[in-house]
Amino acid sequence: MTENNKPHGPDLTKGVSLTAFKDGKLLGHVGEEDVLLVQAGSEIFAIEPACSHYHGPLAEGLVVGDTIRCPWHHACFSLRTGEATRPPALNALAVWEVTRDRDNIIARRKREALTPPAAHRSAPTPDKFVIVGGGAAGFSAAETLRREGFAGTITMLSNDGAMPVDRPNLSKDYLAGNAPEDWLPLRDEDYYRNAGIDLRLNTDVSAIDAKTRSVTLGNGDKLPFDRLLLATGAEPVKLQIPGADQPHVHTLRSVADSRAIIKAAGSARRALVIGASFIGLEVAASLRARKIEVHVVAPEERPMQKVLGAEMGDFVRSLHEENGVIFHLKDTVENLDGMRATLKSGAVIEADLVVVGIGVKPRLALAEQAGLAADRGVSVSEYLETSVSGIFAAGDIARWPDPHARQTIRVEHWVVAERQGQAAARNMLGRRERFDAVPFFWSQHYDVPINYVGHAESLDDIAIDGSISGKDCLLKYRKGGRVLAIASIYRDLDNLKAELEMERSRA
Repeated sequence: MTENNKPHGPDLTKGVSLTAFKDGKLLGHVGEEDVLLVQAGSEIFAIEPACSHYHGPLAEGLVVGDTIRCPWHHACFSLRTGEATRPPALNALAVWEVTRDRDNIIARRKREALTPPAAHRSAPTPDKFVIVGGGAAGFSAAETLRREGFAGTITMLSNDGAMPVDRPNLSKDYLAGNAPEDWLPLRDEDYYRNAGIDLRLNTDVSAIDAKTRSVTLGNGDKLPFDRLLLATGAEPVKLQIPGADQPHVHTLRSVADSRAIIKAAGSARRALVIGASFIGLEVAASLRARKIEVHVVAPEERPMQKVLGAEMGDFVRSLHEENGVIFHLKDTVENLDGMRATLKSGAVIEADLVVVGIGVKPRLALAEQAGLAADRGVSVSEYLETSVSGIFAAGDIARWPDPHARQTIRVEHWVVAERQGQAAARNMLGRRERFDAVPFFWSQHYDVPINYVGHAESLDDIAIDGSISGKDCLLKYRKGGRVLAIASIYRDLDNLKAELEMERSRA
């Protein structure tokens, strides 16, 4: 083994003292494998130390009861079983048996791995569940149904040509060239076959008949259902200017979109990103990683100001400028004539690659056709059920009553969609589980991650602790004296604690 790959810390088979723990944790090893000891109350647990999502260090995470939360993207694991209990992690972690001899704590034997949720062994039932959508919410629902022991049929209808993928990667590491394509699928083909999930790609749904409990496919076939989950997601807003339909003009939502941009980037010298949204700026950072000159045009005074505030917006701009991005703010593109982009200000940018990131809109046509109640999204109860019994909605299309914001909200966050898919699945099984998870998202810009918990549509003020420019800060977004949201840079543990505090304030 190389020096860097040597196991960390003390040999746990020989035992360690509780006094060696720091903040209730100790990183050691059993054989060649790193193992994290965690004190939770009076118990000591031993678990694999890296999150199964993007390998975040659980030693820097937060212990809540008998679970541990990842500091990077807020996945959660059972310390007892290793099970991934909250997205974005899907795979369980290994756990070891712990013994104590007075003050000596010993870990030697790895427990047998959990049976994967794909093990579709229970006797089939006549129940027919249909999921419309192949994104985060749809996938999470299908996986959770099997994990919870549902033995009926699951049909998952996706109009995409790719299996469900880790969509955040499409604008981040994969687009930047730092992640291979085989990292993208959430599960491989064998998973769906073994789990008995009928995943149908390139499949359109043209109508839902709530009375006959059936969906009509694009080819005219009808598919009956006992329970239905609508998880149709969102689609990019199209640019409505002359020349926007040219082949070198792209949007980014699917694997095919990301592949097309990567292919174009292979010969591009200069890229124009229209929109300073999270997606737009993540694309800008990824294209800079590919050594392409990047110009960003956006109508706002500073990027991300509406969500993150003025000071964080200025920081994000300066961060991108330090990495070579050229901004044209308070401006818009009025015309794309071949490679020439003419701005409202009169400036002209020659670009052989254009990426449009001006937002997304929820795909509501099916819900509206079915007569489901809607309010800038599909209206759902706290159980994620629509106005029609037995039909649920989750993900980017769902507007739900959020107990912390004290209003109905709709958000377009990957982790929220995954968590809603899980809750919707359990409620399709009759569990009556309120969805009250605190919204969370992260955005990556070069080496700087921004983590955000909560939801704030309007603000009175922003309290800043630490230094934004120093990349060490925690921002509190307040309205009426209440903290509605928190954003942070390299304050991961504080961000986790803020999430927990918001959860507890809902009780």
